[in-house]
Amino acid sequence: MSAIFDLCDRATDELAATDPIMATMAGIAGHDDRWTDLSPSGVADRRATWVALRAEAEAIDPDTPVDQLAKAVFVTELDRWIADADAGLHRRDLNSIASPTQDFRMLFDLMASETVEDWAAIASRLERVEDALAGYQTSLSDGLADGDVVAQRQVREVITQCRDTRDKNTFAAVAARFDSTDLRDDDLRARLASGAAHAEAAYGAFADWLESEYLPVAPAEDGVGRDRYLASAQRWLGCDLDLEATYAWGWSEIDRLWNRIGELAPQVDPEATVDEVMHRLMNDPSMAAPDVDSFIADMTERQHIALEKLSGVHFDVPDEIRAIDVKVDEAGGSLAAHYTPPSEDFSRPGAVWYPIADREHLPMFTEVTTAYHEGFPGHHLQVGIQFCRADELSRFHRMMVWYPGSGEGWALYAEHVMGELGFLEKPEYEIGLVVSKLFRSCRIVIDIGTHCGFAIPDDQPFHPGESWDYDRALKLLLTRGFLTEQEAKSEVVRYFGWPGQAISYKIGEQALLDLREEAMATDRWDPKAWHDDVLAVGAVGLDLLRSQLREKW
Repeated sequence: MSAIFDLCDRATDELAATDPIMATMAGIAGHDDRWTDLSPSGVADRRATWVALRAEAEAIDPDTPVDQLAKAVFVTELDRWIADADAGLHRRDLNSIASPTQDFRMLFDLMASETVEDWAAIASRLERVEDALAGYQTSLSDGLADGDVVAQRQVREVITQCRDTRDKNTFAAVAARFDSTDLRDDDLRARLASGAAHAEAAYGAFADWLESEYLPVAPAEDGVGRDRYLASAQRWLGCDLDLEATYAWGWSEIDRLWNRIGELAPQVDPEATVDEVMHRLMNDPSMAAPDVDSFIADMTERQHIALEKLSGVHFDVPDEIRAIDVKVDEAGGSLAAHYTPPSEDFSRPGAVWYPIADREHLPMFTEVTTAYHEGFPGHHLQVGIQFCRADELSRFHRMMVWYPGSGEGWALYAEHVMGELGFLEKPEYEIGLVVSKLFRSCRIVIDIGTHCGFAIPDDQPFHPGESWDYDRALKLLLTRGFLTEQEAKSEVVRYFGWPGQAISYKIGEQALLDLREEAMATDRWDPKAWHDDVLAVGAVGLDLLRSQLREKW
């Protein structure tokens, strides 16, 4: 093992020990009984670790392309973490989709639960949820004292989520899963039940604190401003962003894709208008899954069929990632489907999660392309390939690096490729692909427009010349993104609280399409080889991805 690979391997263990939440999410064993210290002192301790590791890396002079990539990724990621700590992101880490209150709940779905030892770790975590929330609250209190506070809309949403966690006995449901095992341990069962009750009470108390202390001083304005937005977008994309050009491109994509739906709609019903066709796709029971079990079964079957037909033809699929789970997410939070990676040893398979919530109607036209986005050949292939490349990617790179620009960009590109390969076998599924792209284009204009104060262009039929607010963002997603009202409300709150992240999908996809076009112009073009080269780099920043691919193509 080279010096930089050795450092990255050792650093991964050290970082996992200081951040058990990240360890569980990455599938690194041995830390599931503890929580990350999210207090200011905990952040300071981790920052000191990052600085020391960075200094070690700088002293290494790699002499092979593999080692040079390992060092570049390691140093760049540590720099990002250090910058985030220095910017005080932990003092305002509160939003509707990806902040500690959601992470705490999700972790219990990722933890092993086969042995008594596994369940003892779950019990330990349940018993200490109150302590984890206390450290987190201390960081938020520091931000509160300095006026560094997130918007009211995010606070209200988290309050609702926390009270739902308490009132719907979310942690009690985790503890109750012990009874479905073959294990028999009355003391452990009692610990689990008691820990769950304390965890739910802690969530209720945290919601009360947010409501009484934090919410009254939270600003009504949702936008974070141009400077903070640019910094956030760079964090997600790994490249600089021309805000004005990207905003204009987003609108042009909305126009182009809207026209494409007009071309496809007659294939569903030649006598109906576009609005009538879309209403049918969204509301007709015959175009929806009959029930949740049937929906999950259909999505699972699609994963298996795609794996069988494309493995070795368009994508190399290691044996370790041929297993994939498709599950219902009952933890609460955002209504967006998501993927969780396998564990480091692949004992926990990758999984696609669908937050069904209280939905009784499950339209299929957009879900087929979502299956390919979240599962195979989207995130599941991408993350799995990264995990399997131990000879080319450092352990740190494989387990701890994820830029949505290339990560989500690949998943959206995977949707596009599945359309090209004929896996959207009905006209309504092809419309679903276009709607997916249109929806992501809407994200660009809403996200940039809201946070940076850009007006809606004068030449647009949609509220020309007007400024963005919640109602207009909601209306665009309903009329152009074709979301249900429940989904659209969840999405808008997400964009307002997670600046710069939602644009990474469409921008990342376009970056990959542009890079593919460059490669296709060479006399060495081979789609399978190109896909392998993209996936071999991992979910790094877009600038680094571009440089790596252009060296080969």
